[in-house]
Amino acid sequence: MEASKLWNRYQKHLCTCPSLGIALDISRIRFGDGFFKEFEPRITAAYAAMKKLESGAKVNPDEKDDAGKPGRMVGHYWLRAPQLAPTLELRGAIESTVKNIKNFVADVHKGKIKPPKSSGADSFTEVLVVGIGGSALGPQLVADALGNLDGKDRMNIHFMDNTDPDGINRTLTKLSKKLDKTLVLVISKSGGTPETRNGMLETEAAFNASKLKFAKHAVAVTGEDSKLDKVAVAGKWLARFPMWDWVGGRTSVLSAVGLLPAALQGIDIDSMLLGAAEMDAITRTEPTAKNPAALLALMWHHETDGRGAKDMVMLPYKDRLLLLSRYLQQLIMESLGKRMNLSNKKEVHQGIAVYGNKGSTDQHAYVQQLRDGVNNFFATFIVSLSDATTGAKAATKSGPIEVEPGITSGDFLNGFWQGTRTALYESGRGSMTIFIDEMSTKTLGALIALYERAVGLYATLVDINAYHQPGVEAGKKAAGAVLELQAKVVSHLKATPAGGTADELAKAIDSPDSTETLHHILSHMAANSRGIVCDGATFKAG
Repeated sequence: MEASKLWNRYQKHLCTCPSLGIALDISRIRFGDGFFKEFEPRITAAYAAMKKLESGAKVNPDEKDDAGKPGRMVGHYWLRAPQLAPTLELRGAIESTVKNIKNFVADVHKGKIKPPKSSGADSFTEVLVVGIGGSALGPQLVADALGNLDGKDRMNIHFMDNTDPDGINRTLTKLSKKLDKTLVLVISKSGGTPETRNGMLETEAAFNASKLKFAKHAVAVTGEDSKLDKVAVAGKWLARFPMWDWVGGRTSVLSAVGLLPAALQGIDIDSMLLGAAEMDAITRTEPTAKNPAALLALMWHHETDGRGAKDMVMLPYKDRLLLLSRYLQQLIMESLGKRMNLSNKKEVHQGIAVYGNKGSTDQHAYVQQLRDGVNNFFATFIVSLSDATTGAKAATKSGPIEVEPGITSGDFLNGFWQGTRTALYESGRGSMTIFIDEMSTKTLGALIALYERAVGLYATLVDINAYHQPGVEAGKKAAGAVLELQAKVVSHLKATPAGGTADELAKAIDSPDSTETLHHILSHMAANSRGIVCDGATFKAG
Protein backbone atom coordinates (compact mmCIF):
# COMPACT_ATOMS: atom_id res chain seq x y z
CA MET A 1 0.00 0.00 0.00
CA GLU A 2 1.41 3.40 -0.95
CA ALA A 3 2.44 5.82 1.81
CA SER A 4 -0.44 8.28 1.30
CA LYS A 5 -3.03 5.51 1.63
CA LEU A 6 -1.33 4.16 4.76
CA TRP A 7 -1.37 7.67 6.24
CA ASN A 8 -5.09 7.98 5.51
CA ARG A 9 -5.69 4.54 7.01
CA TYR A 10 -3.72 5.54 10.12
CA GLN A 11 -5.81 8.68 10.58
CA LYS A 12 -9.08 6.81 10.03
CA HIS A 13 -8.40 3.99 12.49
CA LEU A 14 -6.41 5.74 15.24
CA CYS A 15 -8.28 5.41 18.55
CA THR A 16 -7.29 8.12 21.04
CA CYS A 17 -7.85 8.44 24.80
CA PRO A 18 -6.78 12.07 25.39
CA SER A 19 -7.47 12.11 29.14
CA LEU A 20 -5.04 9.23 29.60
CA GLY A 21 -2.47 10.18 26.98
CA ILE A 22 -2.93 6.80 25.26
CA ALA A 23 -3.72 5.98 21.63
CA LEU A 24 -4.09 2.73 19.68
CA ASP A 25 -3.13 2.40 16.01
CA ILE A 26 -4.56 -0.65 14.19
CA SER A 27 -3.80 0.57 10.66
CA ARG A 28 -1.10 -2.06 10.07
CA ILE A 29 -3.57 -4.92 10.50
CA ARG A 30 -4.94 -5.88 7.09
CA PHE A 31 -8.67 -6.09 7.88
CA GLY A 32 -11.11 -5.39 5.07
CA ASP A 33 -13.66 -2.59 4.71
CA GLY A 34 -16.53 -4.81 5.87
CA PHE A 35 -14.79 -6.28 8.91
CA PHE A 36 -16.33 -4.10 11.62
CA LYS A 37 -19.82 -4.36 10.17
CA GLU A 38 -19.52 -8.15 10.09
CA PHE A 39 -18.42 -8.34 13.72
CA GLU A 40 -20.73 -5.67 15.17
CA PRO A 41 -23.36 -8.18 16.43
CA ARG A 42 -20.69 -10.27 18.14
CA ILE A 43 -18.87 -7.36 19.78
CA THR A 44 -22.24 -5.96 20.89
CA ALA A 45 -22.93 -9.29 22.58
CA ALA A 46 -19.52 -9.04 24.22
CA TYR A 47 -20.39 -5.60 25.62
CA ALA A 48 -23.59 -7.07 27.08
CA ALA A 49 -21.71 -9.97 28.65
CA MET A 50 -19.21 -7.55 30.19
CA LYS A 51 -22.02 -5.41 31.60
CA LYS A 52 -23.56 -8.50 33.17
CA LEU A 53 -20.18 -9.45 34.64
CA GLU A 54 -19.65 -6.02 36.19
CA SER A 55 -23.15 -6.03 37.66
CA GLY A 56 -22.23 -9.04 39.83
CA ALA A 57 -23.41 -12.05 37.81
CA LYS A 58 -21.93 -15.37 38.89
CA VAL A 59 -19.93 -16.30 35.82
CA ASN A 60 -17.99 -19.23 37.26
CA PRO A 61 -20.64 -21.89 37.98
CA ASP A 62 -17.97 -24.57 38.53
CA GLU A 63 -16.45 -22.72 41.51
CA LYS A 64 -17.70 -21.78 44.96
CA ASP A 65 -17.81 -18.32 46.50
CA ASP A 66 -16.52 -17.26 49.93
CA ALA A 67 -19.72 -18.53 51.53
CA GLY A 68 -19.27 -21.96 49.94
CA LYS A 69 -22.22 -21.50 47.58
CA PRO A 70 -21.99 -22.60 43.91
CA GLY A 71 -20.98 -19.88 41.48
CA ARG A 72 -18.42 -17.09 41.76
CA MET A 73 -18.58 -13.45 40.78
CA VAL A 74 -15.72 -11.76 38.94
CA GLY A 75 -15.23 -8.24 40.24
CA HIS A 76 -11.70 -6.96 39.67
CA TYR A 77 -13.27 -3.93 37.94
CA TRP A 78 -14.77 -2.85 41.28
CA LEU A 79 -11.29 -2.53 42.79
CA ARG A 80 -10.84 0.85 41.06
CA ALA A 81 -14.52 1.84 41.16
CA PRO A 82 -15.98 0.54 44.46
CA GLN A 83 -19.21 2.45 43.84
CA LEU A 84 -20.00 -0.07 41.08
CA ALA A 85 -19.83 -3.08 43.42
CA PRO A 86 -23.23 -4.83 43.62
CA THR A 87 -23.53 -4.54 47.41
CA LEU A 88 -22.66 -1.95 50.02
CA GLU A 89 -20.75 -4.64 51.90
CA LEU A 90 -18.40 -5.23 48.97
CA ARG A 91 -17.95 -1.51 48.41
CA GLY A 92 -17.08 -1.03 52.06
CA ALA A 93 -14.60 -3.91 52.00
CA ILE A 94 -12.76 -2.45 49.00
CA GLU A 95 -12.65 1.09 50.36
CA SER A 96 -11.62 0.05 53.86
CA THR A 97 -8.84 -2.17 52.50
CA VAL A 98 -7.30 0.69 50.50
CA LYS A 99 -7.58 2.93 53.56
CA ASN A 100 -5.97 0.30 55.78
CA ILE A 101 -3.15 -0.19 53.29
CA LYS A 102 -2.41 3.55 53.29
CA ASN A 103 -2.49 3.75 57.09
CA PHE A 104 -0.25 0.72 57.50
CA VAL A 105 2.25 1.98 54.93
CA ALA A 106 2.30 5.46 56.47
CA ASP A 107 3.09 3.93 59.86
CA VAL A 108 5.91 1.86 58.36
CA HIS A 109 7.39 4.85 56.56
CA LYS A 110 7.15 7.03 59.68
CA GLY A 111 8.72 4.35 61.84
CA LYS A 112 5.62 3.77 63.98
CA ILE A 113 5.62 0.18 62.78
CA LYS A 114 9.20 -1.04 62.99
CA PRO A 115 11.29 -4.12 63.81
CA PRO A 116 11.27 -5.27 67.44
CA LYS A 117 13.92 -3.75 69.70
CA SER A 118 15.62 -7.12 69.99
CA SER A 119 16.53 -6.99 66.28
CA GLY A 120 18.63 -3.87 66.75
CA ALA A 121 17.15 -2.19 63.64
CA ASP A 122 15.49 1.23 63.78
CA SER A 123 13.17 0.83 60.77
CA PHE A 124 12.11 -1.37 57.89
CA THR A 125 14.02 -0.56 54.72
CA GLU A 126 13.48 -3.77 52.69
CA VAL A 127 10.32 -5.49 51.45
CA LEU A 128 10.36 -9.19 50.53
CA VAL A 129 7.30 -10.36 48.59
CA VAL A 130 6.73 -14.12 48.75
CA GLY A 131 4.20 -15.25 46.15
CA ILE A 132 3.79 -16.90 42.78
CA GLY A 133 1.78 -16.39 39.58
CA GLY A 134 -0.56 -13.43 39.91
CA SER A 135 0.69 -12.86 43.44
CA ALA A 136 4.13 -12.03 42.04
CA LEU A 137 3.90 -11.13 38.33
CA GLY A 138 1.67 -8.09 38.84
CA PRO A 139 3.66 -6.67 41.76
CA GLN A 140 6.91 -7.31 39.86
CA LEU A 141 5.62 -5.42 36.82
CA VAL A 142 4.57 -2.46 38.96
CA ALA A 143 7.82 -2.42 40.92
CA ASP A 144 10.00 -2.48 37.81
CA ALA A 145 7.88 -0.10 35.74
CA LEU A 146 7.36 2.52 38.43
CA GLY A 147 10.33 2.12 40.75
CA ASN A 148 12.42 5.28 41.12
CA LEU A 149 9.90 7.10 38.94
CA ASP A 150 10.24 10.32 40.92
CA GLY A 151 13.53 9.68 42.63
CA LYS A 152 14.60 7.20 45.29
CA ASP A 153 12.16 4.48 46.38
CA ARG A 154 10.91 4.67 49.96
CA MET A 155 11.78 0.98 50.46
CA ASN A 156 13.76 -1.56 48.45
CA ILE A 157 11.66 -4.41 47.09
CA HIS A 158 12.64 -8.04 46.52
CA PHE A 159 10.71 -11.08 45.27
CA MET A 160 10.67 -14.79 46.01
CA ASP A 161 8.46 -16.28 43.31
CA ASN A 162 9.31 -19.95 42.96
CA THR A 163 10.13 -23.06 44.96
CA ASP A 164 13.60 -23.40 43.40
CA PRO A 165 15.98 -23.82 46.38
CA ASP A 166 18.79 -22.03 44.53
CA GLY A 167 16.56 -19.06 43.74
CA ILE A 168 15.35 -18.92 47.34
CA ASN A 169 18.93 -19.01 48.62
CA ARG A 170 20.03 -16.26 46.23
CA THR A 171 17.28 -13.97 47.51
CA LEU A 172 17.90 -14.74 51.17
CA THR A 173 21.67 -14.36 50.72
CA LYS A 174 21.12 -10.94 49.19
CA LEU A 175 19.07 -10.00 52.25
CA SER A 176 21.22 -11.80 54.80
CA LYS A 177 22.70 -8.62 56.29
CA LYS A 178 19.35 -6.81 56.11
CA LEU A 179 16.93 -9.39 57.51
CA ASP A 180 16.53 -7.31 60.65
CA LYS A 181 15.21 -4.48 58.46
CA THR A 182 13.09 -6.66 56.18
CA LEU A 183 9.30 -6.65 56.07
CA VAL A 184 7.96 -9.91 54.57
CA LEU A 185 4.70 -9.97 52.61
CA VAL A 186 3.36 -13.51 52.15
CA ILE A 187 0.71 -13.49 49.41
CA SER A 188 -1.56 -16.48 48.79
CA LYS A 189 -5.35 -16.56 48.47
CA SER A 190 -5.75 -20.10 49.78
CA GLY A 191 -2.67 -20.11 51.92
CA GLY A 192 -1.94 -23.59 50.63
CA THR A 193 -0.09 -22.79 47.42
CA PRO A 194 3.03 -24.99 47.77
CA GLU A 195 5.51 -22.57 46.19
CA THR A 196 4.45 -19.70 48.46
CA ARG A 197 4.24 -21.90 51.56
CA ASN A 198 7.74 -23.27 50.87
CA GLY A 199 9.13 -19.76 50.39
CA MET A 200 7.55 -18.66 53.64
CA LEU A 201 8.98 -21.62 55.55
CA GLU A 202 12.46 -21.11 54.07
CA THR A 203 12.30 -17.40 54.93
CA GLU A 204 11.11 -18.14 58.46
CA ALA A 205 14.01 -20.57 58.88
CA ALA A 206 16.45 -17.85 57.80
CA PHE A 207 14.97 -15.47 60.37
CA ASN A 208 15.21 -18.12 63.07
CA ALA A 209 18.84 -18.82 62.14
CA SER A 210 19.54 -15.10 62.61
CA LYS A 211 17.72 -15.16 65.97
CA LEU A 212 14.99 -12.85 64.64
CA LYS A 213 11.27 -13.22 65.34
CA PHE A 214 9.69 -13.85 61.93
CA ALA A 215 6.16 -12.97 63.08
CA LYS A 216 7.29 -9.45 64.00
CA HIS A 217 8.36 -8.93 60.38
CA ALA A 218 5.50 -10.75 58.63
CA VAL A 219 2.34 -9.57 56.86
CA ALA A 220 -0.25 -11.83 55.20
CA VAL A 221 -2.30 -11.04 52.10
CA THR A 222 -4.77 -13.90 51.92
CA GLY A 223 -8.37 -15.10 52.02
CA GLU A 224 -10.32 -14.91 55.25
CA ASP A 225 -9.92 -18.10 57.34
CA SER A 226 -7.44 -19.55 54.84
CA LYS A 227 -4.52 -21.69 56.02
CA LEU A 228 -2.24 -18.67 55.83
CA ASP A 229 -4.76 -16.46 57.63
CA LYS A 230 -4.88 -18.93 60.51
CA VAL A 231 -1.08 -19.08 60.68
CA ALA A 232 -0.90 -15.26 60.77
CA VAL A 233 -3.54 -15.01 63.49
CA ALA A 234 -1.95 -17.71 65.62
CA GLY A 235 1.51 -16.20 65.19
CA LYS A 236 0.32 -12.63 65.82
CA TRP A 237 1.79 -11.30 62.59
CA LEU A 238 2.08 -7.54 62.07
CA ALA A 239 -0.96 -7.27 59.78
CA ARG A 240 -3.36 -9.12 57.49
CA PHE A 241 -4.97 -7.85 54.29
CA PRO A 242 -7.74 -9.59 52.36
CA MET A 243 -7.92 -11.43 49.07
CA TRP A 244 -11.46 -12.07 47.86
CA ASP A 245 -12.83 -15.03 45.93
CA TRP A 246 -14.18 -12.65 43.25
CA VAL A 247 -10.69 -11.46 42.30
CA GLY A 248 -8.62 -13.94 40.31
CA GLY A 249 -4.87 -14.04 40.83
CA ARG A 250 -4.06 -12.80 37.33
CA THR A 251 -6.34 -9.77 37.82
CA SER A 252 -5.33 -9.03 41.42
CA VAL A 253 -2.61 -6.43 40.90
CA LEU A 254 -4.94 -3.56 41.84
CA SER A 255 -6.03 -5.29 45.04
CA ALA A 256 -3.93 -5.56 48.20
CA VAL A 257 -1.77 -8.04 46.26
CA GLY A 258 -0.23 -5.24 44.21
CA LEU A 259 -1.22 -2.09 46.07
CA LEU A 260 0.49 -2.98 49.37
CA PRO A 261 4.01 -3.64 47.99
CA ALA A 262 3.65 -0.70 45.58
CA ALA A 263 2.70 1.69 48.36
CA LEU A 264 5.56 0.46 50.55
CA GLN A 265 7.92 1.12 47.65
CA GLY A 266 6.58 4.65 47.52
CA ILE A 267 4.40 4.40 44.40
CA ASP A 268 1.27 6.54 44.12
CA ILE A 269 -1.44 3.87 44.23
CA ASP A 270 -4.26 6.41 43.94
CA SER A 271 -2.94 7.50 40.56
CA MET A 272 -2.63 3.90 39.38
CA LEU A 273 -6.22 3.18 40.43
CA LEU A 274 -7.40 6.38 38.74
CA GLY A 275 -5.76 5.38 35.46
CA ALA A 276 -7.46 1.98 35.57
CA ALA A 277 -10.84 3.52 36.43
CA GLU A 278 -10.60 6.01 33.56
CA MET A 279 -9.68 3.26 31.10
CA ASP A 280 -12.59 1.15 32.37
CA ALA A 281 -14.96 4.04 31.68
CA ILE A 282 -13.59 4.48 28.16
CA THR A 283 -13.74 0.77 27.35
CA ARG A 284 -17.35 0.44 28.49
CA THR A 285 -18.45 2.65 25.60
CA GLU A 286 -20.07 0.86 22.68
CA PRO A 287 -18.95 2.86 19.63
CA THR A 288 -16.32 0.28 18.78
CA ALA A 289 -14.11 2.70 16.86
CA LYS A 290 -13.60 4.62 20.11
CA ASN A 291 -13.10 1.61 22.35
CA PRO A 292 -9.42 0.51 22.43
CA ALA A 293 -10.14 -2.73 24.30
CA ALA A 294 -12.77 -3.77 21.76
CA LEU A 295 -10.39 -2.92 18.93
CA LEU A 296 -7.64 -5.01 20.51
CA ALA A 297 -10.00 -7.97 20.92
CA LEU A 298 -11.21 -7.70 17.32
CA MET A 299 -7.69 -7.43 15.95
CA TRP A 300 -6.67 -10.50 17.98
CA HIS A 301 -9.59 -12.34 16.42
CA HIS A 302 -8.68 -11.16 12.93
CA GLU A 303 -5.02 -12.13 13.21
CA THR A 304 -5.59 -15.52 14.86
CA ASP A 305 -8.75 -16.50 12.93
CA GLY A 306 -10.41 -16.62 16.33
CA ARG A 307 -8.61 -19.87 17.17
CA GLY A 308 -5.09 -18.92 18.21
CA ALA A 309 -3.56 -19.49 14.76
CA LYS A 310 -0.87 -16.85 15.45
CA ASP A 311 1.18 -15.81 18.46
CA MET A 312 1.08 -12.38 20.09
CA VAL A 313 4.50 -10.70 20.23
CA MET A 314 4.80 -7.77 22.64
CA LEU A 315 7.45 -5.19 21.74
CA PRO A 316 7.48 -2.33 24.25
CA TYR A 317 10.04 0.30 23.28
CA LYS A 318 10.49 1.26 26.91
CA ASP A 319 12.81 -0.45 29.39
CA ARG A 320 10.31 0.11 32.20
CA LEU A 321 7.85 -2.18 30.42
CA LEU A 322 10.29 -5.09 30.13
CA LEU A 323 8.11 -7.29 32.38
CA LEU A 324 4.86 -6.46 30.60
CA SER A 325 5.11 -9.50 28.32
CA ARG A 326 5.57 -11.81 31.33
CA TYR A 327 2.57 -10.24 33.02
CA LEU A 328 0.46 -10.55 29.87
CA GLN A 329 1.52 -14.15 29.37
CA GLN A 330 -0.40 -15.11 32.48
CA LEU A 331 -3.29 -12.70 32.00
CA ILE A 332 -3.92 -13.75 28.40
CA MET A 333 -2.79 -17.37 28.28
CA GLU A 334 -4.39 -18.46 31.56
CA SER A 335 -7.59 -16.63 30.65
CA LEU A 336 -7.89 -17.73 27.03
CA GLY A 337 -6.15 -21.10 26.99
CA LYS A 338 -9.24 -23.29 27.40
CA ARG A 339 -10.16 -26.77 26.19
CA MET A 340 -13.93 -26.40 26.46
CA ASN A 341 -16.34 -23.70 25.30
CA LEU A 342 -18.42 -21.55 27.64
CA SER A 343 -21.21 -24.09 28.04
CA ASN A 344 -18.61 -26.81 28.71
CA LYS A 345 -20.17 -28.98 25.98
CA LYS A 346 -17.70 -28.63 23.12
CA GLU A 347 -13.93 -29.00 22.83
CA VAL A 348 -12.47 -25.85 21.26
CA HIS A 349 -8.81 -25.72 22.46
CA GLN A 350 -8.63 -21.94 22.43
CA GLY A 351 -5.75 -19.63 23.35
CA ILE A 352 -3.17 -17.13 22.13
CA ALA A 353 0.53 -17.65 22.90
CA VAL A 354 2.27 -14.50 24.15
CA TYR A 355 5.96 -13.68 24.20
CA GLY A 356 8.21 -10.66 23.98
CA ASN A 357 11.07 -8.71 25.49
CA LYS A 358 11.64 -5.05 24.59
CA GLY A 359 12.78 -2.83 21.76
CA SER A 360 15.31 -2.26 20.47
CA THR A 361 16.87 -5.30 22.18
CA ASP A 362 14.61 -7.57 20.15
CA GLN A 363 16.04 -6.19 16.91
CA HIS A 364 19.27 -7.91 17.89
CA ALA A 365 17.46 -11.09 18.92
CA TYR A 366 14.39 -12.49 17.17
CA VAL A 367 13.19 -9.70 14.86
CA GLN A 368 15.18 -11.42 12.08
CA GLN A 369 12.76 -14.34 12.26
CA LEU A 370 9.74 -12.04 12.61
CA ARG A 371 10.80 -10.26 9.42
CA ASP A 372 11.90 -13.20 7.27
CA GLY A 373 10.79 -16.40 8.99
CA VAL A 374 7.48 -18.14 9.63
CA ASN A 375 4.52 -15.75 9.49
CA ASN A 376 2.89 -17.15 12.61
CA PHE A 377 2.52 -14.03 14.78
CA PHE A 378 1.24 -10.48 15.04
CA ALA A 379 3.08 -7.77 16.94
CA THR A 380 2.09 -5.03 19.36
CA PHE A 381 4.49 -2.10 19.71
CA ILE A 382 4.23 0.12 22.78
CA VAL A 383 5.88 3.49 22.27
CA SER A 384 6.40 6.27 24.80
CA LEU A 385 6.45 9.73 23.20
CA SER A 386 8.36 11.11 26.17
CA ASP A 387 11.84 9.61 26.40
CA ALA A 388 12.36 10.29 30.09
CA THR A 389 10.38 9.84 33.29
CA THR A 390 9.65 12.55 35.84
CA GLY A 391 12.70 11.77 37.96
CA ALA A 392 14.98 11.43 34.96
CA LYS A 393 13.82 14.80 33.60
CA ALA A 394 14.78 16.45 36.86
CA ALA A 395 18.21 14.81 36.73
CA THR A 396 18.93 16.08 33.22
CA LYS A 397 17.87 19.73 33.33
CA SER A 398 20.25 20.59 30.53
CA GLY A 399 18.28 18.34 28.17
CA PRO A 400 19.15 15.08 26.40
CA ILE A 401 22.66 14.44 25.14
CA GLU A 402 23.16 14.41 21.39
CA VAL A 403 24.92 11.19 20.38
CA GLU A 404 25.19 12.47 16.81
CA PRO A 405 24.62 16.04 15.56
CA GLY A 406 20.94 16.76 16.22
CA ILE A 407 20.24 13.13 17.21
CA THR A 408 19.62 11.73 20.71
CA SER A 409 19.45 8.16 22.00
CA GLY A 410 15.67 8.55 22.11
CA ASP A 411 15.66 9.54 18.44
CA PHE A 412 17.41 6.27 17.63
CA LEU A 413 14.79 4.35 19.63
CA ASN A 414 12.00 6.14 17.77
CA GLY A 415 13.63 5.34 14.46
CA PHE A 416 14.10 1.70 15.38
CA TRP A 417 10.43 1.00 16.20
CA GLN A 418 9.25 2.77 13.06
CA GLY A 419 11.78 0.89 10.96
CA THR A 420 10.81 -2.44 12.49
CA ARG A 421 7.09 -1.78 11.99
CA THR A 422 7.69 -0.84 8.34
CA ALA A 423 9.85 -3.90 7.73
CA LEU A 424 7.22 -6.20 9.23
CA TYR A 425 4.39 -4.62 7.24
CA GLU A 426 6.33 -4.92 3.99
CA SER A 427 6.75 -8.64 4.72
CA GLY A 428 3.01 -9.11 5.27
CA ARG A 429 3.26 -9.21 9.07
CA GLY A 430 0.49 -7.45 10.99
CA SER A 431 1.10 -5.13 13.91
CA MET A 432 -0.57 -2.65 16.23
CA THR A 433 0.98 0.24 18.12
CA ILE A 434 -0.02 1.63 21.50
CA PHE A 435 1.26 5.17 22.04
CA ILE A 436 1.63 6.57 25.56
CA ASP A 437 2.48 10.20 26.23
CA GLU A 438 4.76 9.18 29.10
CA MET A 439 5.45 6.37 31.53
CA SER A 440 3.55 7.15 34.73
CA THR A 441 1.57 5.47 37.50
CA LYS A 442 -1.67 6.52 35.80
CA THR A 443 -0.48 5.16 32.47
CA LEU A 444 0.40 1.75 33.90
CA GLY A 445 -2.97 1.49 35.65
CA ALA A 446 -4.65 2.28 32.34
CA LEU A 447 -2.61 -0.32 30.42
CA ILE A 448 -3.47 -2.99 32.97
CA ALA A 449 -7.18 -2.16 32.68
CA LEU A 450 -7.00 -2.02 28.88
CA TYR A 451 -5.70 -5.57 28.59
CA GLU A 452 -8.02 -6.94 31.28
CA ARG A 453 -11.01 -5.63 29.32
CA ALA A 454 -9.65 -6.84 25.97
CA VAL A 455 -9.25 -10.35 27.38
CA GLY A 456 -12.84 -10.39 28.63
CA LEU A 457 -14.27 -9.16 25.33
CA TYR A 458 -12.20 -11.58 23.26
CA ALA A 459 -13.32 -14.50 25.43
CA THR A 460 -16.94 -13.73 24.58
CA LEU A 461 -16.08 -13.47 20.88
CA VAL A 462 -14.71 -17.02 20.93
CA ASP A 463 -17.27 -18.39 23.45
CA ILE A 464 -15.06 -19.38 26.37
CA ASN A 465 -14.85 -18.63 30.10
CA ALA A 466 -11.91 -16.32 30.73
CA TYR A 467 -12.22 -16.43 34.50
CA HIS A 468 -11.42 -19.96 35.61
CA GLN A 469 -8.33 -22.15 35.18
CA PRO A 470 -9.15 -25.88 35.28
CA GLY A 471 -5.85 -26.75 33.59
CA VAL A 472 -3.85 -25.10 36.37
CA GLU A 473 -5.77 -27.03 39.00
CA ALA A 474 -5.15 -30.27 37.09
CA GLY A 475 -1.42 -29.55 37.12
CA LYS A 476 -1.46 -28.97 40.88
CA LYS A 477 -3.25 -32.28 41.45
CA ALA A 478 -0.74 -34.11 39.26
CA ALA A 479 2.15 -32.58 41.22
CA GLY A 480 0.50 -33.67 44.45
CA ALA A 481 0.29 -37.22 43.13
CA VAL A 482 4.05 -37.20 42.48
CA LEU A 483 4.77 -36.18 46.07
CA GLU A 484 2.46 -38.90 47.39
CA LEU A 485 4.31 -41.44 45.28
CA GLN A 486 7.62 -40.14 46.64
CA ALA A 487 6.54 -40.72 50.22
CA LYS A 488 5.37 -44.25 49.34
CA VAL A 489 8.58 -45.33 47.58
CA VAL A 490 10.85 -43.82 50.26
CA SER A 491 8.94 -45.73 52.93
CA HIS A 492 9.34 -48.93 50.92
CA LEU A 493 13.11 -48.40 50.43
CA LYS A 494 13.67 -47.85 54.14
CA ALA A 495 12.14 -51.27 54.75
CA THR A 496 13.99 -52.93 51.86
CA PRO A 497 17.80 -52.80 52.28
CA ALA A 498 18.46 -54.37 48.87
CA GLY A 499 16.64 -51.56 47.09
CA GLY A 500 15.72 -52.06 43.45
CA THR A 501 15.47 -50.61 39.98
CA ALA A 502 12.73 -48.18 39.08
CA ASP A 503 10.83 -51.02 37.36
CA GLU A 504 11.14 -53.28 40.40
CA LEU A 505 10.13 -50.55 42.81
CA ALA A 506 7.09 -49.58 40.73
CA LYS A 507 5.84 -53.16 40.89
CA ALA A 508 6.72 -53.49 44.59
CA ILE A 509 4.56 -50.51 45.59
CA ASP A 510 1.78 -51.64 43.27
CA SER A 511 2.21 -48.76 40.86
CA PRO A 512 3.43 -50.37 37.62
CA ASP A 513 2.62 -47.34 35.46
CA SER A 514 4.82 -45.03 37.52
CA THR A 515 8.27 -46.34 36.56
CA GLU A 516 9.50 -43.17 34.86
CA THR A 517 8.07 -40.94 37.59
CA LEU A 518 9.84 -43.03 40.24
CA HIS A 519 13.09 -42.83 38.26
CA HIS A 520 12.95 -39.01 38.26
CA ILE A 521 11.93 -38.82 41.93
CA LEU A 522 14.76 -41.05 43.12
CA SER A 523 17.36 -39.55 40.79
CA HIS A 524 16.54 -36.11 42.19
CA MET A 525 16.77 -37.31 45.78
CA ALA A 526 20.07 -39.09 45.13
CA ALA A 527 21.57 -36.00 43.47
CA ASN A 528 20.72 -33.94 46.55
CA SER A 529 21.89 -36.45 49.20
CA ARG A 530 18.35 -36.92 50.46
CA GLY A 531 18.79 -40.40 51.93
CA ILE A 532 18.78 -42.18 48.57
CA VAL A 533 21.83 -43.53 46.74
CA CYS A 534 22.00 -44.72 43.15
CA ASP A 535 24.23 -47.66 42.28
CA GLY A 536 23.99 -48.02 38.52
CA ALA A 537 20.29 -48.57 37.90
CA THR A 538 19.55 -49.61 41.50
CA PHE A 539 18.23 -47.22 44.11
CA LYS A 540 18.77 -47.81 47.83
CA ALA A 541 18.15 -46.02 51.09
CA GLY A 542 21.41 -44.71 52.43
